[in-house]
Amino acid sequence: MAMAMGDDDHKKKKLHAIMISVPYQGHINPFVNLALLLASKGILVTFVHFEAVHHRLSSFHNLPPAGFNLFAGSGLDIRYTTISDGLHPLDYDRDIHFEDYWKIIMLQFQPRVDDFVGTLIRSNPDFAHFLVADTVFSWPAATAAKYGLVNVSFWTQPALIFTVAYHLDLMKQHHHYPYTDDGDEEINYIPGVKSINSKDLMSFVKEPMETRIINRSTYEVFREVKKADFVLHNTVQELESHTLSALSEYHPTYAIGPVNFAKNLPPIAMARSLWSETDCTSWLDSKPPGSVLYVSFGSFVHTNKELLKELANGLLLSGVNFLWVIREGILGSGGGAAVPEGYEEAVGSRAMIIPWCNQVKVLSNPSIGGFLSHCGWNSTVESIWCGVPMICYPMLYDQPTNRKLIVDDWTVGINLCDGDRVDRIEVADKIKKFMSGDTALRLRNQAQTMKKILKNAVEIDGSSTTNLDRFIHDLKAKMYGHPVNTS
Repeated sequence: MAMAMGDDDHKKKKLHAIMISVPYQGHINPFVNLALLLASKGILVTFVHFEAVHHRLSSFHNLPPAGFNLFAGSGLDIRYTTISDGLHPLDYDRDIHFEDYWKIIMLQFQPRVDDFVGTLIRSNPDFAHFLVADTVFSWPAATAAKYGLVNVSFWTQPALIFTVAYHLDLMKQHHHYPYTDDGDEEINYIPGVKSINSKDLMSFVKEPMETRIINRSTYEVFREVKKADFVLHNTVQELESHTLSALSEYHPTYAIGPVNFAKNLPPIAMARSLWSETDCTSWLDSKPPGSVLYVSFGSFVHTNKELLKELANGLLLSGVNFLWVIREGILGSGGGAAVPEGYEEAVGSRAMIIPWCNQVKVLSNPSIGGFLSHCGWNSTVESIWCGVPMICYPMLYDQPTNRKLIVDDWTVGINLCDGDRVDRIEVADKIKKFMSGDTALRLRNQAQTMKKILKNAVEIDGSSTTNLDRFIHDLKAKMYGHPVNTS
């Protein structure tokens, strides 16, 4: 951990956050909003995007890369710059080639970011620098130590995921990592986790470290995050109080979420989405309140034709109105048509199928009655914020564990399937029950209760606002040589 810098000259220097997110939509959005939050508190921010992301965003706006500034119009002291991931060309599909790409990030990116951070520090000697890096990176502790920086780790997923991964060594001692058994087993020894069933563990916990690069990377990430000075969590204290309390025994820990909905942040002129968005407002406004099922599997996961075929036929048989996001590349490198031939004609005016949209805008529309979701964390938070219950089909990574929170702990959703297989008849039956009757009423009432918890957290005296202020106070104490208040 970084040592405090306590000389009088240093105390006069303005705080400067060097912020670097992994290049995926579910991480970029929270990082952008955290940058706005920190800058609104008087901290200078240098926000570092990957060149490939910058190139993609600028192309959407038909601007030359040199003319694109993500924070244009914010009015805040945020400097926007880019770093190369070392891979060319810029339009190489890093999503489809995720395994190869993440191996490059894991094994080759650290020297590049070390040089970048060192140059940035040397060219700005009048500021007190600290690092705010995505927990998913494995290099921040080493880079922070090299330059004597305070190391702030920002975790963009729920605290439950963090604490399970944080205790992988403990799970290994109990022969639960990797968890390779077929049966269900309750795991009740992880600090901050009352109990979690083996079926709800993250996908990388169920495979040997050597199987995929993400497994090896995650183990190293959570070994290195133990060296962080502060850990910020994009969750809400009231939702995960037991878990967060346990984590605070290891680090100064702050639940500051949902940062995407922090109050009084200035708008920014440039869109941050990595896909062009379709405006669905007119179609949604033509439907009765609560009658539309929104369907999306998020910005990253890939699936197969068989699943989409059964889901498509289940939606058709259900008779409900639905808006379905099928983004380009969802079938991975296999490609091909995502829905059966003639499908859009068969569903007619009760359905709209689009490549991408502004999800919060859609979920906020009164016509939306539910969200069929892959259970990504951003989607989960956005759905709860809008008071929309979920029907869950998790696929991989953190999604099975998020499903546990949604369905079992917070009771704002149901499972799409009772087993592993997706069947159109079961899909249709589940959707009909989810969208109408007693189940729908119960879920919508609970979603409204959860919505209030999130809304209250970001109020002036809310827990997330208070935790952010406490973090900045403790950060200044650490940076300027005073004891850190961890209470």
